[in-house]
Amino acid sequence: MTAAPAESLGLREVLLRTTRLDLEQLQRAVDHREESGGRLVDAVVELGFLGEDEVLEALGSQLGLPVHKELATIGIDPEFTAKLPIGFAKGHVVLALGRSANESVRVVVSDPFDTACVDDLRLLFDGAEIETELAPRRAVMAAINQAYDRGGSSIDDIVEGAADDFAAIASEISAEPQDLLESKDDAPIIRLVDSLLQQAVKERASDIHIEPFEREIRVRFRSDDMLYEPVSALPKTLLPSIVSRIKILAGLDIAEKRIPQDGRIRLKIAGRDYDVRLSTVPVAHGERLVLRLLPRTTEMLDLSHLGFSGEQLEVWEKLIAQPHGIILVTGPTGSGKTTTLYGALAKLNRGDKNIITIDDPVEIQLPGVGQIEVNNKVGLTFANALRSVLRQDPNVVLVGEIRDLETAEIAIQASLTGHLVFSTIHTNDAPSAITRLVDMGVEPYLVASSLVAVLAQRLVRTLCTECREVYEATPDALAEVGIRSSKPVKVYRAGGCGRCHQSGYHGRVGIFELMLMNDPLREKVTQTVDSKTIKRAAVEGGMRTLRTDGARKVLEGVTSIEEVLRTSEDEGVSAGAL
Repeated sequence: MTAAPAESLGLREVLLRTTRLDLEQLQRAVDHREESGGRLVDAVVELGFLGEDEVLEALGSQLGLPVHKELATIGIDPEFTAKLPIGFAKGHVVLALGRSANESVRVVVSDPFDTACVDDLRLLFDGAEIETELAPRRAVMAAINQAYDRGGSSIDDIVEGAADDFAAIASEISAEPQDLLESKDDAPIIRLVDSLLQQAVKERASDIHIEPFEREIRVRFRSDDMLYEPVSALPKTLLPSIVSRIKILAGLDIAEKRIPQDGRIRLKIAGRDYDVRLSTVPVAHGERLVLRLLPRTTEMLDLSHLGFSGEQLEVWEKLIAQPHGIILVTGPTGSGKTTTLYGALAKLNRGDKNIITIDDPVEIQLPGVGQIEVNNKVGLTFANALRSVLRQDPNVVLVGEIRDLETAEIAIQASLTGHLVFSTIHTNDAPSAITRLVDMGVEPYLVASSLVAVLAQRLVRTLCTECREVYEATPDALAEVGIRSSKPVKVYRAGGCGRCHQSGYHGRVGIFELMLMNDPLREKVTQTVDSKTIKRAAVEGGMRTLRTDGARKVLEGVTSIEEVLRTSEDEGVSAGAL
């Protein structure tokens, strides 16, 4: 079987005969194709008449080519991957699979009419015949990313393979400093830093820590809130080169080693865009670096994926649809507050809403939303930015954090004058947010009249579904998370496998405490009572506490008792009886 022929009039007949496309839709697709100058198959998909899978089935039927829905189970020969440059593979959405029984080269493509690509492939593989197979574009791109990532060198391999290069760099550094931008020995360092970033993405790490000590450099990744060492310690002599390479990427001053610096790096790894926030600080044995990896994607902002129960999600979506008022999200650093708030903004982000955010710094890019970054050096504080934003006729305002009385008062006044205001505040639970505002100096009656709801949250690690172990938890163990039971209950605990790096956990999910303001609570607020009194009243009104929500996720098999105990405090509130 050879390369596919060019697109022909027969395609129209095939689409009408083998798919649900009707004559009227076909004509609209033809008109669209003529206006855009593209292909008929693309027009049919873009207009939503057929899915890509359906079109490929029709093409496979017309051209006599095999069609794959997924490529995960197809064997890929690394020898052929190495011969095909990744730029060419991604540009043409093509992947070489290996040789067939008749010595032809098998390739999988999403566009069987790209004859120029087939001609180039024939040259790349020394004139061999090319056998074309079909797969959806997303499946081919995913297979390309997986194949080329698997073919890359590990960090240890790079260090070992370039030992002589690193030794030369070390001797030159010890003798006399030089401009690393002009160094001929820069390539191994570039590969080393790139491999660190690639491995961090592959292992779903949120942070990379590069820590210098007297004789070595320790590299640690943070994944699912836990730090671990993915590679053995690196030679200390590499530190200046690694630091300089990363600073160059972030646009920082490589000559300045005495003061902390902050920067940003834009990266594309395995087909995904990332913002990397870099922080450097001088320590006893050099400069310590922390890189935070932030995917530039809205996938993580889907509220249904954050851990809300069906009931909680329904209430939260009604709350964020309010025309005015202030909604607070509270919790410690790293508890997912920003993600929850940006998930709410993504839900509200329509053409009829003017949404503006004030952040320090902007961590999540949201198209269609005006995002302001606080800059204290020039006087652009949260309070000053918020004053200016209110003159921009916003419907929804997000204030990254309420840190002082001035910001709190402006946010509350904005909520009372017809704006919906989201913000965060650092407290241990939802009721404490009210007392924190009052302690700042906000009048209790203003808090009571403006506050719509407070959401407290934590992130718990989710059990790895490949290795979690079922067991019978005793009544005493269940009681620790507030579950009353007179007999043992089957729940899950962490195991350990290759997928989860032997930790027993894979991914994280939120546990939530949603306090809705009602008349009894507003009365308590105006009486300036303590947070425990407010909490009792909220629980009596139906609020589910953090530990209670965690207990529910334990019973559902999402997380473990140990993880809920680690992330939540003893509240003296029962989750209920079984």
